[in-house]
Amino acid sequence: MKFKIKGLDCANCAAELERKIKNIDGVNDASISFMSERLVIECEESIKEDVIEKVKKVIKKEEPDVTIEKI
Repeated sequence: MKFKIKGLDCANCAAELERKIKNIDGVNDASISFMSERLVIECEESIKEDVIEKVKKVIKKEEPDVTIEKI
């Protein structure tokens, strides 16, 4: 799944957020490109909606000003 991620202030913040997203149950892999403002998440198709909700909660907690939208 690919998302546009907006509002990240620095590459270090992106790396920290990526690490936290990778630790979410059900996430097989995740990567954030700070320069292109992209978030890519790999997970099982059957649980993707649940994973998206968990990712949104982690982002809201860690970086309240950051928004994501599916692309």
